Formats: sequence, C-alpha cells, structure tokens
Amino acid sequence: MKCDTRIMNIFRSALLMVLIPGIAGAHGNAGDSGFVSGLNHPVFGFDHLLAMVTVGLLSAQMGGRAIGTVPATFVTVMSVGGMLGMKGFELPMVELWIAFSVLALGGALAAARKLPVSVAMGFVGFFALFHGHAHGTEMPRLAEPAMYALGFCAATAGLHILGAVTGYVAVHSRKGTRLLRLAGLAIAVSGTYYVLGA
Repeated sequence: MKCDTRIMNIFRSALLMVLIPGIAGAHGNAGDSGFVSGLNHPVFGFDHLLAMVTVGLLSAQMGGRAIGTVPATFVTVMSVGGMLGMKGFELPMVELWIAFSVLALGGALAAARKLPVSVAMGFVGFFALFHGHAHGTEMPRLAEPAMYALGFCAATAGLHILGAVTGYVAVHSRKGTRLLRLAGLAIAVSGTYYVLGA
C-alpha cells in the first residue's frame, strides 16, 4: 500500500512537471531566460514527447537498474547533442533519426524483449543525440544556453518519469504487460507516419 502511494505521488509530480510548461507558456515569455522555452520544446514537439515517454515505459518494462540508467543515459547524451546544436555543429538527417526513434522505441516496447542494460543504454543514447541536437538548433535567439538546456533536460526527465511510473504500474497489474505491448505498437505506427513525413 505504501509503495502504491509513493508511485502515485511520483506520477503526480511528473505530471505537474509536464503540465507546467503549458501553464507558464500561457502567460507569455516576459523575462524568460530560456528555461521556459527549453521546458516547452520536448513537451510540445509530439515526436519528442512520444520518444521520451516511451524511453520511460521501456525502462520500466525492462525493470531492475534499467529504470534509472536507461532514462539517465538519454538525458545525458541529449544534453551533449544540445550543446552541439547550439554551437552550430551539423549532424546528418536529424529529423529522420528523430522520427525513426519513435518507430524503433515503440517497436522495442511492443516486442517486450529484455535487452541487456548496456545495449538499451546505447540504443536510447544514439537517438538522444539527435533529439538534443534538434533542441539546441531551435534555441531562441535571446535565450541563455545554460537555462535553455536546463529547461529541456528537466522536461525530458519529467516525461521519462511519467513513462517509467506508468510502465511500472502496468507491469505490476494483471493485463498491464499486454497493454504496454499494444501501446508500443501504437507508438511504432506513429513513428512510421513520422518517418514517411520526414
């Protein structure tokens, strides 16, 4: 019972973290140092949002230390990609790789195969580089780079937590494993749509 209460509290916190950018954005960006813009970017880019929530779902499906290490890898590598984007460093086919990340992550969730944690870290880290690069190149002109990066990292972490908590609840419920696989299939279909449009 105590465990369920803790999970619900984490879920509420993550949900607030995801919703705060929208609330803040509704009041304009007066005095925004870049943090709010950074928060908004992953949340309001639906391809980013799907990929990041799926990383959390996938980590919960894998279980064990993957719940922490897989999302942490994504955020860390994404911040490196963000710096590259801010500095004007070019990466090939960024939008295509972002679109493909939704397809691949959804496919991995649907397959429900337990990858070694190191492989999963490399898998999500590869895609994180391109997500971060897109965030970096789309940084508003007057934003402070550090605050902007802090914003998109915080939003991404919130989306990972949201996915991980949802996945954890699903894994520990009677039909949750099947629902996770169906969710993965739906996400992969969305990813196919993004890949065709990239």
